[in-house]
Amino acid sequence: MSSDKLSRAESRGKTPFDVDHEKGDGIYHTTSGPVQGDVFDESYGTTHRGLKSRHAQMIALGGTIGTGLFVGSGQTLARGGPAFILGTFIFMAALIWMIVTAITEMSAYLPTRGSSMTMFSDRFVSSSFGFALGWLYWYSLGILVPYEITAAGLVIEYWGSTINIAVWISIMLVLIVALNLLPVKFYGEVEFWFAGTKVIMMIGLLILSFILFWGGGPSHDRLGFRYWQNPGAANVYLAGGNTGRFIALLSTWVLSAFPFAFAPELLVATGGEIEDPRRNLPIAARRYFYRLIFFYIFSVLAIGVICRSDDSQLTNGGVGAGSSAFVIGIKNAGIPILDSIINGGIILSAWSSGNSFLYLSGRSLYTLALAGNAPAWFKHCSKNGVPYRAMGVSSLFSLLAYLNVANSASVVFNWLVNLTNTSAFISWICCCVTYIRFRKAIAAQDIPESELPYRNNIMQPWGAWFAMIFFTIHTPSGTTTSRSCGNRFGREGLIRG
Repeated sequence: MSSDKLSRAESRGKTPFDVDHEKGDGIYHTTSGPVQGDVFDESYGTTHRGLKSRHAQMIALGGTIGTGLFVGSGQTLARGGPAFILGTFIFMAALIWMIVTAITEMSAYLPTRGSSMTMFSDRFVSSSFGFALGWLYWYSLGILVPYEITAAGLVIEYWGSTINIAVWISIMLVLIVALNLLPVKFYGEVEFWFAGTKVIMMIGLLILSFILFWGGGPSHDRLGFRYWQNPGAANVYLAGGNTGRFIALLSTWVLSAFPFAFAPELLVATGGEIEDPRRNLPIAARRYFYRLIFFYIFSVLAIGVICRSDDSQLTNGGVGAGSSAFVIGIKNAGIPILDSIINGGIILSAWSSGNSFLYLSGRSLYTLALAGNAPAWFKHCSKNGVPYRAMGVSSLFSLLAYLNVANSASVVFNWLVNLTNTSAFISWICCCVTYIRFRKAIAAQDIPESELPYRNNIMQPWGAWFAMIFFTIHTPSGTTTSRSCGNRFGREGLIRG
């Protein structure tokens, strides 16, 4: 590299690699090596860099603070008890942080159009590997959209609404699809404020739990860690004694993974549409660690304080928000009206998560088309930078939400959600494999670590190896511990697994 280029790089706060390959449009243009950027055919149109750092952080964080955390954590508490749910969430947060640091290192170095783990796996592992992972993403994330839509409709039943659930599903579906067809800057701004709202709600719930812990509720009953003693810190499941506790721990771990599903991938997917990605992606990744601790770990600690793990409203499978440990704790504390306010917040969180999952599903299909693993028809973007054909086809998964109008069909839908949980494990394994190959490519080309916009030498590369081995061993448990069926060899037993 010439000294003139080097001085220009330093003056602009960029690496020499940026000067060689960035031509003012945010695309990295070269095919000189396996760790360099791609050249895209812009005759189809391209996505735009309309997302700011705050958008990327909220999309990644807000997309995962949904019904899995607000409602699903109640089922997890009932299954394992307060000690098991806290322990498994801490462990899951550590594993997710290992994955986040690994894939952020790649995405910050190569923030190309269509940035995703599909593209990186195609480049650093093999085209067949990228092909399989891309279609896995598209399917799994597409399935999560109707899950969130349905959850929002079911939560409305908390108020005893007489309107058919199909009406609420239709409203949610139209809002989610319409927002994702707007320019990405509008999507990012709306998602920022709505995700921010549920973050505020979560902070409020944590503060309320702290107050109830010290007896600040209407009855002035100091809860402390009462429910850790009675009914106990750890439950049993399917068997008694230590065997039952081990099964409960394993089942709790599987259930605790769902709120984290595809959270790291949401952060990476914004790399192709975020402003100044080499600066903003590392910032988003660093802050993500603290938010994992605050929102996930503190939230499950809170529900273990305010709600019994054997509360009948949890164990009987209450409808919608009726099975939320937060709502149950508020009702048991005798606080009026607040449970309905939280119910409304849960609806908002489901809508926000549905937005994020459709965004990522559509971008996954768009990335597949860019790599030649899907028809070129899906490459087309509108003049506003929206891959509208990929988004339109991906939104068809949302129609599965109407399966829940019939009770028998909802059994099938729950089975699909269980498969999505397993898909998340497979995705994280693939993320680790891709990162390990990325490190090999960097070493093979003698690229110094100083040229990487983001790196975490304390965590990597050993964190990626540990996470890969752990999820490989435990992936089969993703569906086998999901539930116990009364008639295992009947029709429902076959569908539920």
